[in-house]
Amino acid sequence: MLRALAVDDERPSLEELLYLLRADPRIGSVEGAGDATGALRRINRALESGPDGPDAIDVVFLDIHMPGLDGLEMARLLTGFAKPPLVVFVTAHEGFAVQAFDLKAVDYVLKPVRRERLAEAVRRAEQLRETTPLIPVHEPDPDHVLVELGGVTRFVPVEDITHVEAQGDYARLHTAQGSHLVRIPLSTLEERWRSRGFVRIHRRHLVALRHIEELRLDAGTVSVLVGSVELQVSRRHARELREMLIRRTAG
Repeated sequence: MLRALAVDDERPSLEELLYLLRADPRIGSVEGAGDATGALRRINRALESGPDGPDAIDVVFLDIHMPGLDGLEMARLLTGFAKPPLVVFVTAHEGFAVQAFDLKAVDYVLKPVRRERLAEAVRRAEQLRETTPLIPVHEPDPDHVLVELGGVTRFVPVEDITHVEAQGDYARLHTAQGSHLVRIPLSTLEERWRSRGFVRIHRRHLVALRHIEELRLDAGTVSVLVGSVELQVSRRHARELREMLIRRTAG
């Protein structure tokens, strides 16, 4: 059964769409979002959860004309994800169909939505979902991290991240411009970014080698300078870090 997300900034239209989707036996669950920012936040949770996780989403029913980020722009962002959900556009405007299908939309449903027409879109999504192999994905874009700051969703380049600090099941990403809290364990980021030059230096810290400016030794303790921040290196990680820095310099 499909897990769906409906996105529309007009509340009556959203409620009607949710009602019709919940009445379809092929829809296992459906949630609503009133704008693209809320939808992207929910989709990010789905991608972190993985295709078989409790927060997974299979298909997004997406309006086009919305304030801020519109439906086409949102769909364009989703095409950059490694394994995005399927997209069905639900709109009152006929003139965007070509752009919609260029973005690999499953279907293009015109308002007012007819039950039979929506059922056909669900059938197409179900069929495509069943014939598309699932690939476990935890990050929408290998070069960026989706974060929220002041109610605005942004893509932070991984290359801008200087170090990462563990905060329980969350991680705080530090850049020269500030920091961002994301719901991703430090151990997951360590595994994901090892090939990108990130190294664990402490149970609480992951550091990008390219941003290390100094390696300091003082009375048997080891630390690194990352920008203006000094971070302690644990004994178990000190030797590996020195070897990696030497190899990086020699290379």
